[in-house]
Amino acid sequence: MAEVIDFLKLFGGFVYLLLGGDLLVRGSLGLARESKVPPMIVGMTVVAMGTSAPELMVSSFSALSGYPGIAIGNVVGSNIANILLVIGVPVLIHPIACNQEGLGRQTGLMIGVSLLFIVMAVFEPIGFVDGLLLVFILVVFLVMTTRGAAVMPGLDDAEEELERVLGMPGTRGTITLFIVLGIVTLPLGADLVVEGAAGLASNWGVSEAVIGLSLIALGTSLPELSTTVIAAFHKSSDVAIGNVVGSNLFNILAILGITSMLVDIPVESGFLSFDLWVMFAASIVLWIFVLTRSTIGRKIGIVFLAAYGLYLYTIY
Repeated sequence: MAEVIDFLKLFGGFVYLLLGGDLLVRGSLGLARESKVPPMIVGMTVVAMGTSAPELMVSSFSALSGYPGIAIGNVVGSNIANILLVIGVPVLIHPIACNQEGLGRQTGLMIGVSLLFIVMAVFEPIGFVDGLLLVFILVVFLVMTTRGAAVMPGLDDAEEELERVLGMPGTRGTITLFIVLGIVTLPLGADLVVEGAAGLASNWGVSEAVIGLSLIALGTSLPELSTTVIAAFHKSSDVAIGNVVGSNLFNILAILGITSMLVDIPVESGFLSFDLWVMFAASIVLWIFVLTRSTIGRKIGIVFLAAYGLYLYTIY
């Protein structure tokens, strides 16, 4: 019975997180449009940070609640799922060309940031100074992007897609309501997810880190997966690579950075011996496709999905 309750908490928490993130993004986009903020700024801040809000809430709540394994597992597991699952599924429907403008530089940055993450993990715990450095790198990158010295692929497409599919509130009262509901709903969802995850880990006899690497990472990657699958059906899935790179960068720089500024995060030995290297290897594979401007087709998608299934089997 306890296991069923924990599953319901986890499921209910994800519903709150998805709903809260959606409301926050829609309300913020409406506010940005009313304030006549340029689309590039909207794409980089409102959409990128807004869609990362569920992961940020889960990681910060879990670390503050004494479950650092969930916090690290959420970031590492999401980055692995973003490459192997979020790219692996849509290419079964329509191939993805790795030829977006600026994609090579941003994927290279993802590799560099991933290496920095590994170094920080070696000299754990990941603390305030580490978090400050990660957030500083993020701010510098965003400033460079606004000045045209760098490109964050996929964010403009995400902003346009949200506006077209979801619509935005048009009055100040509705905008305020959306933002307030989003801010209230997100922490409620994060609290339920952390409680459910900790309960399941205890019932199944596995560490909280394993739950973070698998169930929570899968849950927080569902929005990216659904977006890329819909894009694949419309034969416009090339934006998926840019979205994955952007999401992986934000997971490390923003989510890990902000969480470690709130509380020191110890790193379990399992992450250093296996999970971080799986994340890094998946990033390298994606980087190779980007550097060679190759197309990821159905056969590679099957390999990606098989690798992800093998990874889940191994950690359990």
